[in-house]
Amino acid sequence: MQVTETKKKSFLSGLTGQILIAMVLGATLGIILHNSLSPESAVSFSNKIKMLATVFIRLVQMIISPLVFTTLVVGIAKLGDIKTVGRIGGKALGWFFTASFISLLIGLFYVNLLEPGVGLKLDDVDMASASEVTGKTASLTFENFVEHIVPKSIFEAMATNEILQIVIFSIFFGLAAASLGSSVKPVINALDKMSHIVLKMVNYVMNFAPIGVFGAIAGVFAIRDAQELVITYFKFFGSFLVGISTLWVVLIVVGYIFLKGRMTELLKRIVGPLAIAFGTTSSEAVFPKLTEELENFGVKDKIVSFMLPLGYSFNLDGSMMYMTFASIFIAQFYGVHLDLGTQMAMLLVLMLTSKGIAGVPRASLVVVAATCGMFDIPIEGIALILPIDHFCDMFRSATNVLGNALATSVVGQWENGKDLETPSEVNLE
Repeated sequence: MQVTETKKKSFLSGLTGQILIAMVLGATLGIILHNSLSPESAVSFSNKIKMLATVFIRLVQMIISPLVFTTLVVGIAKLGDIKTVGRIGGKALGWFFTASFISLLIGLFYVNLLEPGVGLKLDDVDMASASEVTGKTASLTFENFVEHIVPKSIFEAMATNEILQIVIFSIFFGLAAASLGSSVKPVINALDKMSHIVLKMVNYVMNFAPIGVFGAIAGVFAIRDAQELVITYFKFFGSFLVGISTLWVVLIVVGYIFLKGRMTELLKRIVGPLAIAFGTTSSEAVFPKLTEELENFGVKDKIVSFMLPLGYSFNLDGSMMYMTFASIFIAQFYGVHLDLGTQMAMLLVLMLTSKGIAGVPRASLVVVAATCGMFDIPIEGIALILPIDHFCDMFRSATNVLGNALATSVVGQWENGKDLETPSEVNLE
């Protein structure tokens, strides 16, 4: 009995427990204020309290650029040559595109099976907010996609946290450093030490996570009538939860196939990052913490530093599932018939266009709006899902974290040619 009480106490006093408590308190406060304040006062409160989440996310964002650059350069330098980088990169991209395709298919299957948009009637649709999203779709072209991948300045890429661009620069930098041999060892050692300093900063920043989650949740519930949203969007949100739950089952089963019993340990280690991503609706917010947990899990640091930045640009499983689901939901609402061939074409378009917009606010909605425009579905239909999008984003952000943790762990095991190292064997030099 004493052991059980100790575990319970340590859980509640740990980061994950604090985040869950913050979510409950934030939701409670938001609901109370929504029912007691005028709409104008509730909006004012929401804008102020959400600053807590904004501050936390900005604290994390200030770490991401130096962390991605230093860990990726050091990781590539340790890998040693282009052949090794190409081998790991090939495995990574193969996994990413397979996972993305499966995620899209799951969304496609459930939106056709459950038909959440058929017969739905919604009033008071917020078209003003929709225009903010649809206004960003003009830049979503193939030319922009190519330009987005290649940085014109590493400093600009770092300033705007363009992870994909930082990855491209870091790969070239790391390969060049590796080709020069021992003469650049002092530079690599310095970057290695810098990455450990940044990871130490992560521990400080994560102390603010419960406060950020509290602010994010309280701000949303203060301006949204939770009961009304659930009733109005029950079919859409319920269908989405069925789809995202299926995706979780698929990912976890695949994890047990490749990692076997160690999948349970991986899930335990990433509970904290999952909770943060869920509460803040930002998978980016857990990038540094996820890096640390995967290294402690036994994935070599050079694999983690190579895989995670790529994953954040190419492996957003939850977002992929949602994009297919939302696009066809809008088509169903407006009565636009899409045959199977057209839907498969839409799936391929989503597969490609979603890869070039990492870091764009409300990225999933931007891609959905652009895809609707390509297939003659009213773009303004994006307004239909805006009221519930925040709650969907909570689930898809957590799913993105799970997908990237799994991909990194599996590729790490493939590269080891054996089971992952136990934490005592991990070399964090």
